[in-house]
Amino acid sequence: MTATPAGTDVAARAVTAATRAPLGQRLRGRQNQNLWFWVFVGPFVIGLIVFIYIPILWSIYLSFFEAVNTVTPSKFVGVGNYLDMMRDSAFRSSLWTFIVFAAFIVPTTFALSLLTAFLVARTKVMQTFFRSVFFLPTACSYVVAALIWKMSIFAGVPSGMVNAAIGVVGHDAIPFLSVTKPPWYWLVIVTARLWLQVGFYMILFLAALQRISPTLYEAASIDGANAWQQFRYITLPQLRPTSAAVLLLLLINAFQAFDEFFNILSTFGQYPPYARPPLVYLYYVALGQGQDFGHGSAGAVILTLVIALSALVFNRFFSLRGED
Repeated sequence: MTATPAGTDVAARAVTAATRAPLGQRLRGRQNQNLWFWVFVGPFVIGLIVFIYIPILWSIYLSFFEAVNTVTPSKFVGVGNYLDMMRDSAFRSSLWTFIVFAAFIVPTTFALSLLTAFLVARTKVMQTFFRSVFFLPTACSYVVAALIWKMSIFAGVPSGMVNAAIGVVGHDAIPFLSVTKPPWYWLVIVTARLWLQVGFYMILFLAALQRISPTLYEAASIDGANAWQQFRYITLPQLRPTSAAVLLLLLINAFQAFDEFFNILSTFGQYPPYARPPLVYLYYVALGQGQDFGHGSAGAVILTLVIALSALVFNRFFSLRGED
């Protein structure tokens, strides 16, 4: 008598269950492959959970409570902390600081990184040397770079390398680190960030440029396209995915600006207008004299939502442009 398909499936499952390896052996995998995977990855996963995910969840939980001078919630206030932060003019001013900073740093870094990558890619001599030289500042700490910019390059009047060079040409020294009009401290902050991050994004653009087929440029040259036309109609379209990733990373990094603002402008005590980004403000809220962890956590959650929303809008914009 021939077994029905249903009976065959039942028998197959029974045989599989009978011959299935023990749970411990299945977790270890064939030749202990899974075991070694968890040996190497496990410590990083544990660190990620303990130092990233648990603090994030606790911060979200703490944002709904009153917590002053303690990380233990004392009184449930609902969305009161969020409403207080949105009404706080200092917090809104810090968001405007980000907008001003991003307006400077994002397009400038993008343009300089692309230009530097294009020049290095066209260099026939010592290309490895120039790649290393431009990428080397990436290894420097933001704190160290901020202190170098503050204490050596743009130090107070009349000291500092820049003011020394200005004095050679007969110009008066400029008070870069004082609250003056125009706000020269923006030059110090922007140049420090440019020096630190242009090399990293140059490497991304350089890798993308090297993936473009030379036959495209050869065909364009045969058709009579000049250098600008090749760059506009071949290079830029081919760099579109990398450009989108670089712009998104630059935008997120601008939201996270802290070290250069805190270390370069910390001598003021009170920050000048548009010189205290969100992270610096939240640092003083949560770790300043008041140590208001409830409002600080609410501000951190708001900032996270703003970053996520900006990333989604940015991604949607580039997706629509890609379809067009």
